[in-house]
Formats: sequence, structure tokens, C-alpha cells
Amino acid sequence: MTTPTRILTAVLSLLAANACAADAAPATPHTVVLRAARMFDGASGKLVERPQLTIVGNKIVRIAQADKADVPAGAEVIDLGDATLLPGFIDAHVHLSGQGSDNWYGDFFDNMMRFPAEQALYGAYYARITLEAGFTSVRDVGSTDWVALGLRNAIDAGKVPGPRMLVSNYAVGSTGGHADQDPIPPHKLPLAGPLQGVCNGPEECRAAVRYQIKYGANVIKFMPSGGVLSLSDPVDAPELSQDEMNAVIGESHAWGRKVAAHAPGDKAAKMAVAAGVDSIEHGSFIEDDTLRAMKAKGVYLVPTISAIAHVEEKIATFPPVIAEKGRAAAAHLRQTFRHAVQIGVPIALGTDAGVGAHGTNAREFRYMVENGLSPAQSLLAGTSNAARLLGTIDRVGTLEAGKLADVVAVPGNPIADITVTERPVFVMKDGVVVRRGAVR
Repeated sequence: MTTPTRILTAVLSLLAANACAADAAPATPHTVVLRAARMFDGASGKLVERPQLTIVGNKIVRIAQADKADVPAGAEVIDLGDATLLPGFIDAHVHLSGQGSDNWYGDFFDNMMRFPAEQALYGAYYARITLEAGFTSVRDVGSTDWVALGLRNAIDAGKVPGPRMLVSNYAVGSTGGHADQDPIPPHKLPLAGPLQGVCNGPEECRAAVRYQIKYGANVIKFMPSGGVLSLSDPVDAPELSQDEMNAVIGESHAWGRKVAAHAPGDKAAKMAVAAGVDSIEHGSFIEDDTLRAMKAKGVYLVPTISAIAHVEEKIATFPPVIAEKGRAAAAHLRQTFRHAVQIGVPIALGTDAGVGAHGTNAREFRYMVENGLSPAQSLLAGTSNAARLLGTIDRVGTLEAGKLADVVAVPGNPIADITVTERPVFVMKDGVVVRRGAVR
């Protein structure tokens, strides 16, 4: 037999073996039975005693009381004892590709000098610890060099552990605004354009949105207002015209993407609400009439109290212009949040993780309770409410038969002590156990 014939015969044999393997009966999905003292399902807002969740593969197939339910043959039984089962937590405002430290100037240098591949490895670490903290889904609302996009794709492919991610890529905003670069001399750094989200005029803003969608954005983040952690823009000034905001939101919705507006300032938030935005991020200086308009239109507030708490704690480490803006935002945000609660604005948990430390996201539950939400309302904000904002409520956000098996267990009773959300003892994403330990 000649060499080419041998090669052809080997290839045909390999193809035949692969075909036989493909025709073989698929492996039986693994069955897990989860039990605990209680459950908060994210739908009713109430605790259920002695739950038993039956999970087959990556789906919840049955929920019943443990003393009234059979255990399927061959199932793995995990009894977590004096713990509470909850839906996987959802953070609607993170930046997984980076993290601030106590040294603002050192961070500035690192951001300038790190290559995207290096920064992506940091992002993979931040994604893992976020997942281990119980956050099985996040909305990443702004990164550079497409790092968050690559991280999302690697997680989806099962190559690195992390939460389910919706990403915005570059945030969209005006020249000189919060979406633009800091005022580094232009001969040292190329000016940003629509590809990087920087736009002027409605047509450029439409192009900026299209670029983010072209490169995989699930959601559009835009900057109608100034920001705290930037050097050159006032925190409460509108930075886009009404026509530009209309273009950003109209184009995004035309492509089936929701829109998150970074809007500490009241005037910019009011303009964004009029243009049909889906959520207001931060909202530090928002007035009651704007909050009432948000409630009427179903616009979510994503308060990111965690970010303000971090800025307050580290205020002495920032440049003076940033510290001044930070103090002003901190002085107003909690009052705005309390008014939003009283008015009935829909609220979704968001931390701005990356400003503060990743993996500490659950502190936001406590901050929301300290400022007006009940523990149950706070838990809903970080589960089903956040899933509705993200558009993923059909898959996650509640513990129900047919939903993906994203489950967190915390010690004791989070309705009695919301801080137990900061100490998860069990985390499952898509039916796979990510973290497991004894109840503390």
C-alpha cells in the first residue's frame, strides 16, 4: 500500500470513528438535588421553608418542599443546612477589565503602560472572584481595547470562569466629556473618535453606537453627564444635546439594544429620560420631578452606592479636582436614593465595581437597606429586578422550574441580616458548582 493510500485510509477511518461517536447516545445529564433551611425565590419576595431544588444539567426542573419530594435515582444530594437559597446575584454596573487602588497616580500610569493582553488577564481574575462572590450575571458598562468583549467571549466558551456578561464596549459621549480620554496632550496620544465612542452631532453618535454593536455590544452605555473620576469635565453638566441623546437611544433601540445613561446630573438625566433611556446610572444630583418621570416611564435607577462609599473612604488619595467632585456627589447620592425609594422608582443593584474592589459587590445590598429599602426589596433589586433591566428575566433572576440553575446560598437568613449576602457558602452557575463550603 502506497503512502498516500495509507494516509487516505487513516483519514477515512478517523472520520468513520467520529461519525460513530456522534451517533452514540448522549450522556445522561447530571442531576443535583439542593436542600437548605429556606429559600428566597426572587419572585414572591418571601421566604419558603425547607425547599428542595432538582437540577438536571443546567436547568431547574422542579422546586418542592424537601419533606414532600422524592429524590431522583442517581441524583447528587447537597444539603446546605441552616442556609438560604437565592437566585444568582446580578450586578447591573461593573467594569471587570480594571480596578482602582489607593494610588490614583499609579493607576493612571498602569492604565497607560499595560498592554491589552496583560489587562485581560487581570480581568479574568476579577471575573473569577466576582463569580465566587455569588454574582452569576453582570452588565459590564464600559471598557477599552475590547477587553470586556474578549472576556465575555472566553467565559461563554468555557475557557475562563466568570459571570454571564452583557458588555457595552466603549461608552459613547462627546469630545471632552466623560467618555473621552483625560486631557493628555494630543501629540502624545491619538484623539479618540466614534470607534472609541467619542462623537459630536447626531450622525457621529449614530456611528459610534453602530461601531459598538458591530463589535459585539449587548447594551449601549452613553455619557450624557459629566463624571466624578475624570479630570476635565464637571460632574453635573450635560455633555450631549437633546438631538445627540435622541440619536444614541433611537439607534440603539432600533438595533434591539437597551441603553444605560451615566447621569449624575439632573438636567442630563431629565433629557435622557425624555429620549427613552432604559436606566440611569448613579443619579447623584437627580431631583424629585425627574425621579417621578422615571417611575412613570419605568426607567430604572442603578445607584452604585458602593462606588461613592469607596470614593469617600479614599478621598484623600485623589487629585483635588476629583476629590471635590467626589465630595459633592457623596453629599447628594444617598438622599436621591431615599427619595427614589419613596417615589417608587424601579431599582436594580449596581456597584460600579472596578472603582472599588471586585468581589465585594454584595455590600450594595447592605447599602441599599441602610438607605431605605427593606431586605427583601434589596434582594429583589439584585435578582429579578436586575434581570428585567438586563432583559434576561426569561432565563435568570428567579428560582423557578425552567430557569437556568444559577443558585447562591448564604448562611442563616438574609431577611434578618442582609450582610450574610457578603458571605456566600455555595455558588452554582449554569448547573456547575463554583463554590461550596460549610455554613459559617
